[in-house]
Amino acid sequence: MPISKEDIAFLESIDTPTVCNVIEIVVPERRGHGYTTRHLHCPFPDLPPRVGFAKTVTMRAKDPVPLGNQSYMQKRHDYLDYVASQPNPSWMVIQDLDDPAGYGAFWGEVQSNVHKALGCHGVVTNGCVRDIPMIAAGFQMLAGSVAPSHAFVHVVDFGGQVTVHGMAVQNGDLIHADRHGAVVVPTDKISAMRGALALLATNEARIIAAARAPGTTVGTIKAAMSG
Repeated sequence: MPISKEDIAFLESIDTPTVCNVIEIVVPERRGHGYTTRHLHCPFPDLPPRVGFAKTVTMRAKDPVPLGNQSYMQKRHDYLDYVASQPNPSWMVIQDLDDPAGYGAFWGEVQSNVHKALGCHGVVTNGCVRDIPMIAAGFQMLAGSVAPSHAFVHVVDFGGQVTVHGMAVQNGDLIHADRHGAVVVPTDKISAMRGALALLATNEARIIAAARAPGTTVGTIKAAMSG
């Protein structure tokens, strides 16, 4: 479903927990899935929420592969074509297939600059990242761990379904992410999410005001929660 500039601006005006909240209101069956469910390291917590289309990838780093041969280089070139393809802007969503994940880092100074140049906001991965001080400005990273080496890191496949920290993602899904994690946004519900945000804000403001009021009691808080 096409996404308008207004839709993007709306989604990027709120954080990822709030996106999860409004999705719960308009799509109640989504309450328990569609978002990352475990901690992800975020080296750049002050970067704002961003919305982009998922580019899905699987990778490994633990086992030796013939790095640099013709087939390896061809896959790298095919992968870059995939990253550059529409729709953009994008979020890279990369599932590290190693056990345990994080044996070698796909992401560092070089890859962050390359992917930023090809329209990526950042990466969500259960794998590891490195080169934190040298990462391309504005490129966000949400990762399972931080580690120093890239080992034998290589792309296994791209364009299929992946799962990163409990979040199942298909190529082209709309991803909202910030320091808290990531969530798949149901694109056909964005209009309804706007209305739900107003309702959510009103309800939360009423409860918070009751909690902060001088002389508040459990009774006044219960009343505020009841609407």
